[in-house]
Amino acid sequence: MNEILLNGISLDQLQESIKTIVSAELKNAVSELSTKRELEPELITRKETAEILGVSLPTLHEWTKKGVLPAKRIGSRIRYERTAVYDALKSVEPLKYRRA
Repeated sequence: MNEILLNGISLDQLQESIKTIVSAELKNAVSELSTKRELEPELITRKETAEILGVSLPTLHEWTKKGVLPAKRIGSRIRYERTAVYDALKSVEPLKYRRA
């Protein structure tokens, strides 16, 4: 049986050292995960995109064909980046009505 003998360190010091090391590693892991999430765009379905924009699926399809809203094909599915959808909303110019 393998035994590890620690001389010159109390149980409390060992526990505190382990807590410090584990805490630091967890912070690093969480930081890396949040950085990775920021780099990966959130993709949403056609239905979710149409609901956000308040349009029908055929209208969304036409806008995609015209290049108004960029889409990504994943296999046989079409997805939209959530940020691109909201950017498209920001770029819409309001209609200016003229009085006759």
